[in-house]
Amino acid sequence: MVVLPPGQWPAERRRFGLPEFARVRPELPARPVVVVTGLVRRPVQFDVAELLGAGRQVQTSDLHCVTTWSALRLEWGGVPFRHVHELLARRVRPHPDCRWVTFTGLDGYRSCLAIEDALADDVLLADSLAGQPLDEDAGAPLRLVAPAHYGYKSVRHVCAIEYRTAYDKGSAGWKAHRRGRVELEERSAWLPGRIWRSLWRRFADVGNSAVLEVDAA
Repeated sequence: MVVLPPGQWPAERRRFGLPEFARVRPELPARPVVVVTGLVRRPVQFDVAELLGAGRQVQTSDLHCVTTWSALRLEWGGVPFRHVHELLARRVRPHPDCRWVTFTGLDGYRSCLAIEDALADDVLLADSLAGQPLDEDAGAPLRLVAPAHYGYKSVRHVCAIEYRTAYDKGSAGWKAHRRGRVELEERSAWLPGRIWRSLWRRFADVGNSAVLEVDAA
């Protein structure tokens, strides 16, 4: 029997997002890169292929949308962000006071994770799903997968990483929580998570364009 986090129900994987991002399909570059900036000594641009050479793994994990649905047992392939961070620490040399990292997608959407959350064992920069390269809907060419956090933290089409000393509200603004941890039901910075359940479900029933989930698969 699958035990779901508080307030979640099982469903098929969907694509949701803020209205200005949900239906955006960016043109994918022939040679994708990730720009690393912020409070670092040496800002640099990496080929995605170089980042993905930092030690691949395949993991099965769930995706929890803040609108209360959960897609279960998705098989992601990619590189743990902790391995990428080790590479970046040597090359770009983030300031020791950096406590947050912002990920930005080709669609313009961005979200922020605490460094300690980003370095968890199950946080991936993924380029495959179910053994196949990511398509545009799933976030090609590279996406963040952070299973312990609501989907709005898992940025699609990653093209930039920024190291920061202060939290970045990102594209979701007040609708997002700084940490966004699923087990603690941190759905938003405002009001307890259980109060948001019925509101998010109502939006989810209306359809993709009305849902205020900020990022999922």
